[in-house]
Amino acid sequence: MRTIAFVTQKGGSGKSTLASSLAVTAMEAGERVFIIDLDPQASLVKWSKMRGEVDVPVEAVAPAKLATALATLAKSGVTLCIIDTAGAESATSNAAMKAADLSIIPSRPNVFDLWASEQTRKSLRDMNKPFVFLLNQCPPAQQSARVDEGVKALEAMGGLISPLIASRVDYQEAARHGYGVSEINPHGHAADEMRKLWTSIKKRMAKGAKAAAPRKVA
Repeated sequence: MRTIAFVTQKGGSGKSTLASSLAVTAMEAGERVFIIDLDPQASLVKWSKMRGEVDVPVEAVAPAKLATALATLAKSGVTLCIIDTAGAESATSNAAMKAADLSIIPSRPNVFDLWASEQTRKSLRDMNKPFVFLLNQCPPAQQSARVDEGVKALEAMGGLISPLIASRVDYQEAARHGYGVSEINPHGHAADEMRKLWTSIKKRMAKGAKAAAPRKVA
């Protein structure tokens, strides 16, 4: 089982919205997905109740019970676990970062989010845990200079995963109704972004697993 955590020390970066749509996209691609909601606001638990389906289960878990929950999910045949966290440094986010095979740090292209991203990156570096940045809620093309600045800043801090995620109505509408963007508008730009993001995440995790694999002794 592979485990992804959405983490950042800045609220409003879109972690829950990204996590829900990514979970649906991965499920449609053949993964058996489970979402663990570590955020006290329980946004994804509420999303799941709105969804009314059991194809992408969501459960609120206490940080102290995260390791046990992940072990149980792995034995049950779940292939992908996505962990959502609160937008603040806490025992909750630290537990998620330690447990994840890959932490994704979403950041909007503004200076406050970029500063918060640096703090999250430092925490992950101290833990020696793999991470990537994801530039989220990017403005329209006419404001591309601000996006370019965000890209340069995140690239300077470490890996920036593709694609950049634009600010689109589909993301908000999907989350509001318990869907993923690939369900609410399968042929839209947001759905295409999520499919490309899932492909990028799979490649990054495969690369990390290969690097971590023990070498065979001749």
